[in-house]
Order: sequence, then C-alpha cells, then structure tokens
Amino acid sequence: MTDTKPDTAPDYAPVPESAEAVRHWLAERPSFALFIDGRWQASRDALPAIASTNPATGDLLAHIAQAGAQDVDAAVAAARRAQPAWAALSGAERARHLHRLARLVHKHARTLAVLETLDNGKPIRETRHIDIPGAVRHLTYHANQAARIDQIFPDHTPHGVAGQVIPWNFPLLMASWKIAPALACGNTVVLKPAEYTSLTALFLADLVAEAGLPAGTVNIVTGAGDTGAALVAHPGVDKVAFTGSTEVGRAIRRATAGSGKALTLELGGKSPFIVCADADLDAAVDGLMSAIWFNQGEVCCAGSRLLVEEAVAEPLVARIKARLARFRLGDPLDRTTDMGALVDRVQHERVARLVARAVAEGAAPWQPDIDCPATGCFHHPTLLTDVAPANVAAREEIFGPVLSVMTFRTDAEAAELANNTRYGLAGSVWSETGGRALALARRVKAGVVWVNCTNKLDAGVPFGGVRQSGFGREGGREGLLAYLKPRDPWHDRGDGDAAEAQGPGTETETGTAVPAGVADAAHQAVAAAAKAAPWAHSDGRTRAAALVRLAEAVDERRDALVDRLVEATGADRAAARHEVETSAARLYAYAGHAEGHEGGASLAQPGQTVLTLAEPVGVLGIVCPDAPSLVAPVSLLAPALAMGNRTVLAVSDRHAALAEDLQALLAAARLPQGVATLLTGAPGALARALAEHGEVDGVWCFASAADAAAVEAASADDLKRTWVSRGRSPDWLSPQAGDGAAFLDAATATKTLWLPHGA
Repeated sequence: MTDTKPDTAPDYAPVPESAEAVRHWLAERPSFALFIDGRWQASRDALPAIASTNPATGDLLAHIAQAGAQDVDAAVAAARRAQPAWAALSGAERARHLHRLARLVHKHARTLAVLETLDNGKPIRETRHIDIPGAVRHLTYHANQAARIDQIFPDHTPHGVAGQVIPWNFPLLMASWKIAPALACGNTVVLKPAEYTSLTALFLADLVAEAGLPAGTVNIVTGAGDTGAALVAHPGVDKVAFTGSTEVGRAIRRATAGSGKALTLELGGKSPFIVCADADLDAAVDGLMSAIWFNQGEVCCAGSRLLVEEAVAEPLVARIKARLARFRLGDPLDRTTDMGALVDRVQHERVARLVARAVAEGAAPWQPDIDCPATGCFHHPTLLTDVAPANVAAREEIFGPVLSVMTFRTDAEAAELANNTRYGLAGSVWSETGGRALALARRVKAGVVWVNCTNKLDAGVPFGGVRQSGFGREGGREGLLAYLKPRDPWHDRGDGDAAEAQGPGTETETGTAVPAGVADAAHQAVAAAAKAAPWAHSDGRTRAAALVRLAEAVDERRDALVDRLVEATGADRAAARHEVETSAARLYAYAGHAEGHEGGASLAQPGQTVLTLAEPVGVLGIVCPDAPSLVAPVSLLAPALAMGNRTVLAVSDRHAALAEDLQALLAAARLPQGVATLLTGAPGALARALAEHGEVDGVWCFASAADAAAVEAASADDLKRTWVSRGRSPDWLSPQAGDGAAFLDAATATKTLWLPHGA
C-alpha cells in the first residue's frame, strides 16, 4: 500500500506550540460540572463522568460531567425563565452582549486553539487560523445582525428555547455557529457538545459569564448520546438544531415528529470533487489537500470523491501522490504538521474498517511512505483508485483521510456520478472554462458548490444540504430565519375540523399501511412528476407565463366557479366571488414572484463572489385543507409552480366537483404534463403515501395535527423536507397571511455557489 519516500523529501525541524498554560488550566480543574443558569452546578443525576483524552497521545485531559434527565430539565427550565427578558432586550443590547463575547474569544484565541488541538487532535495551524477566527467571525456577524433583526424580519419573533447538539470535528466553531444566531434572534440556548470534545465549549461557558450574558441565556450540558436525546425530546424545547451523522438525524426527525418543534439538520455528505481536463491541475491538487485531508478528513463537506476527466486522470493522480509523499503526519501541536490524529480510537477503527471493505470490493489502495506515530489515533492519508460506483468508498461517508478516485468522459457523466449518492451537502468543480464550470456546478445536487476553490465558508453565507444531508440553512439570512417564527400565528381550526379533515376511516398512525389503491395512485402521479424534470430548469419568465395563463383561466370561468362554490360549500355569492377573485389575484402575484425570487449575489470574502440561488425543492406532495376549497389549493400550488417544483396536489374527495374544476383550470393553463397532478381522496392516507414515496422531495401537509405527525415521522427514512400546519390555518383570503415569503421559502432550497475572481 505504500510508495518509497523520495530522497529529495525536505526535512523540517519541529516548531512546537507550547501547551503549558492550557495544561495549568486543566490541572486546576481536573473535573468539570455543568453550566446551568449562569453558574457551574454538579450533576443532579450523579452519572459517571466522561474521560476526555488527547487522541494524539492517549493522555487524560479531564473528567467531564454527564448530564442526565434531571440536569437537562434544570437547564431547559433556566433557559425558559431567561428567555422573555432576553427577547425583550433591544437588538442593539443583544448585539452588545455578543460583541463582548466575541472579543473575549479573540482575547483567549491562543489558549482556545491549543485546547482544541489537545482535545480534538487537529493541527494547531488549523485551530489557530481557521477554527478560532471562524468562531469570532460568527459571533461578530450575528452581533451585527442582532442590532437590525427587527428591520430584517419585522413580522417575526424568536422560537423560545433552542436545544442544540453539535459534533466533535469543529467543537468551538460549531458552538459559536449554533449559539450566535439563536441569541441574536432572541432565543435562549441549551447546548450539548460532543462527548469527545467538550473542553472548548466549557471554556466558552466561563467567557459567557465574563461577558455578562444574563443567567440562563446560555446553558451547557455535557454528556453522551442519551444527554442529547433527552434534550431533543424535552417538551420545553421549542427549536432543535443538530449537526452530525445522518443516522442520528433520522432518529431526531422521528423523535420530534408531531411535537411542533422547529428543526434544522446539517448531516453527512459524500461530496464530489470534479476536475475537468482544462483545469489547472496544480491548483486542483492544492484544493484537494483542503478538500479531503484538512482536519483529517473529519469534515461533513469533505471532497471525498474525486471525479476526474479521463484524459488527465493519470497526471493528476501522480501529482497527488507526489504531494502526499511530502505530507507531515504527527504531533498536532507542531506548527509544521499537515495532519493530526483522528478524534478517538472508535473513529480510527471505523475508518480502517471501511478502507479494508473498499479494498475487498475492488479498490486499489495507496498510502505515502511517511512517518506515522506509533501511538495515538493516526491514520495515513489514503488514496483509493479503481473505485466502482457501487464500492463502499463511493457510497458511504468514511469521515476520515480517504479519497476515492473515479473517472468520467463527458460533463453529463460527471454530473451523473456526482449525483449518484443519497447525500447532497457540497461539491467542487475545477475548470478554466467559466461557462463549463458554472454549468456543471448548477447540475450538482448540493446545497453548496465551490468553483475552482473548496471549503469556503462564511457566517454571512448560507450553508446546508439537500436530500439525506439534511434541511435548513445556517449562516446568512436563511440561518437567522431558522431561529424565528411568524409573529402572526395561524389560527386553530378546532378539533372537529381537524378530525374531519382526515376523512372517514383514515388511519394516520405511524406504521399503519397506506391502502393499496391510494399508494398506486400516488405512485403514478409521482412518476409523472419525475418525468417533468425540465420544468425545474425553466426560467422565471416561462413559469410566470404559465401562472398568468392559470390566472386568466380563473378569470374566464369566474361565474361558473362562483356557482360551484355556492353549491358545494353553501357560501353566499359575495363570499364565493371574493374567494374566486382572490384566487386569480394570488396567481398573478406569484407570476411576479417567479421572476423576482430567484436569488442574489454578494462579495462574501475578498476575491469571492457568492451566488445564492433559490432552487426548487423538486417533486412536492401538497395536501390541501378542506376549506377554503378554491383559494387554499391555489395558494399552495402557485408558489410551488412559481419556483419550478413539480407538484402532486391532494385534495379531499369531499369536494369532488370542485376538484374537477381545478383539473379543468390546470388543463387550460397548458402546463407541461406531470408538472401539476391532482389526486382526490382521504387527506391522511394521501399524506402518508406521499411522505413514504422515495421520489418525493418534500411534503406540505395542511391537514390535521395527526396527519402532520404521521408525515413528519414517515419523512425520517429519507429525510425529505416537510411543511405542516398541525391542524391550523392561515387566513387564506389575507394577502399578509396566505401569500408571500413563507410560501416561497418553503418552495425553495437555497443553493450557494462560490466563484473566485481574484483581487
């Protein structure tokens, strides 16, 4: 598996970073309590402490308290008490607190960098130049946004208490990433850091107190998976934010189904790194060093799949091997070290096991002949060639320093290989032809794509995935919105309406089989929608024209639609006419949105232009409420079509005659076949059928609370996006409630493209 080390390999003298101050700090605090309500508290549950060790040496660093259910309850209660007063502060006052915290993190940057390296195993040059500055950037950016939050989102309020669970690969950065937007928006926080890497979060707790944040505003409970599960399930938590594995993300989706908790999930990835024949190969190799061997490959958006055009595969692989032959693997505190230790022995064994399995499945392994410490959780940087698309190295997130290599001949093949994964977090495209690079980047199904660069991140730019890489965004406007809810709540329809909406004999319990006839009808509708994929790539003008035709069809049939509403619902003619006129007006409004809600551009960093694109979710299953029977389906269908989604619209069979009118309107609009398909039946059964379908990308369920819970639970398998009303409704006839940004946001998935352009 190794090549001979070249005789010309340079020999660098070690440049160790002193850890004396950090070791002195740890010696003074050999064990840590929980940070609850502004002070350190012993665990009420008295669970065994967790040993925090240095993965590079195995040395014990400290013992960490393990929070149990009583501790989590106390932390949530403290956050609940503190939240009204914190939210009542002006945005400027919250900004002052966050700026003070940012300055303290900056003041202690060296200590935090050394502590992070000891606890995590990553090289000191990464913690000093990436992790800690990134944490300061997030705190500062969100402090600035806090000062103007009421101007950005005048009609929103904070969720309340945010329960946040973070991973071990970027401990302090992730803590700041989560805490800063939550506090900026007026929420209070209970944070659960990873059990392997809690020390910098605990150091941050002291800084929170020193910054003068009110007691209970930030609470930190340490522990293993059970602690996180208790936090996620706690009824006092209003918003859950999780970064971690897809498997745990599924469990959280199931645990929160039907609870009413807001949820964002940033999960795993298997990101493609596409190198075209016209790329600058030396620059691409530099990018690969950051894409897969940065942070030991323990990065959710790591470029772990190299897709290289066949014509340059051999010279590119030769360049990679030559670069790795000079790699320095060793002491993370040495400033000349390129790659440190994996976080824990468990992770080291997992990586080794997956590499062995990839080799057994036909991959050819290569590792450089470089020095590797005999002790600690070190793993050689590994290159796997001859990797078939079905190989485990091409399919599964290894989360280690392992790169799999595959080749392509055409851009279409490159896009197909890139999207041949259940994940969709990030990707990277390398080509000196701008048009080719941008076209390929648009075809990659991922939340973030870098062009001729990689791993560019900024607090002001949204980051997050699609498909089984999760949903929701962190950073930028979208990241703030995730910690807010509309100020004007939807009204309850009442138990009678909610039960009635399920239809006679409908079962919505998780695990109850969908009737075969309903499943078959849903499958046929979804298959038609899948074939209408070109609609997703149509321009705003084309989509606007289709919505105008639909609006004109409503206008032309106005009197007949009024008659039908009077007959079907018992409404008086004035009310029926108002509903028809509102339906037409809404379609005209969304025709305008089709050309005006497609994204924007910003200068995120020097030399980096960022395009933020509002892409369609994909195939949307939309379960409509019973009433109002015309304007509600129109209000849901219009934004979905405006943003390029293909739709399966499920309406109750209680209004079969109106469903026929809707079908006639869709036919008159001359939409492409499969773009909008109508199903009638019991809403609960239709909702479950759509939520369980593997080719449905998102489900909107405006039916009962029971139906909503079933949809959220059923969506956990493939982590599709959901938007549910839980038996409540907006005022569909009001432009403020039944129209606008909330519907457009639900109809889109933000895609971020990073484009370098020089100074």
